[in-house]
Amino acid sequence: MDGLRNVLNKFLNFLGAVTFAAMVLLTCWQVLTRYVLGNPSSWSEELVSYLFAWATLIGACVVSGERGHMNIPIVVEKMGENAQKIFKIFAEVIAFLFSGIILTYGGVQITSLAMGQLTSSLGVAIGVFYIILPVCGIVNMLYSILNVIDICKGKEA
Repeated sequence: MDGLRNVLNKFLNFLGAVTFAAMVLLTCWQVLTRYVLGNPSSWSEELVSYLFAWATLIGACVVSGERGHMNIPIVVEKMGENAQKIFKIFAEVIAFLFSGIILTYGGVQITSLAMGQLTSSLGVAIGVFYIILPVCGIVNMLYSILNVIDICKGKEA
């Protein structure tokens, strides 16, 4: 299971870095075309907006893999070891359900609806950019399963 986690972590970190680098380059291109060439590039601004959403969702997957979701540990830390385990598993089940229902199921629905709409500047189906929702939902669900296995084995995040 650690092998799968390592592969996912490396892939997501690489994808996040590429997305961030593309955003930086496209933003520099936008500045250059607007202020130096006097002819702003509208497609690059739109693409950066979509890449920002992708970077956010990829980052959420990375945080999920590190078991770094938001929590309020003050109450749980005062409980016994078994109760802490149960609450950690409960948190992973909630994350799994959210990823399955909202990101995966909802993402498939919105992606298929948006395939008929084109972006204004790029002329690409909007659904192509929404495909990251179900993909990240599946990755988050995978991480939740791996996290529950680690919690049961007593491994810390």
